[in-house]
Amino acid sequence: MSGKNVAAERQTPQLSVGDLVFDTARRVLGVLMDTGEDMGEGLCFLRPPRGGIEWTVSPADIRPATVADQLRPALAEMNERSSGGAP
Repeated sequence: MSGKNVAAERQTPQLSVGDLVFDTARRVLGVLMDTGEDMGEGLCFLRPPRGGIEWTVSPADIRPATVADQLRPALAEMNERSSGGAP
């Protein structure tokens, strides 16, 4: 067994206000607006990337957004348009 700290490897990366994140509970992208740490709430506040209403989420349910996360909504829209869906 190596001398690596397994617990440290499993920790979520440090996120900062303004980071694009993926809410794994809702399966949507959001911009981290506040961590809620200063209020002792233990919740993070996210807002849609193009603006909109904030929602709260547990820090355990967010992670940095990947390129795939960012492309998924645009691909879904293109697929819907090509199949005769929304304009």
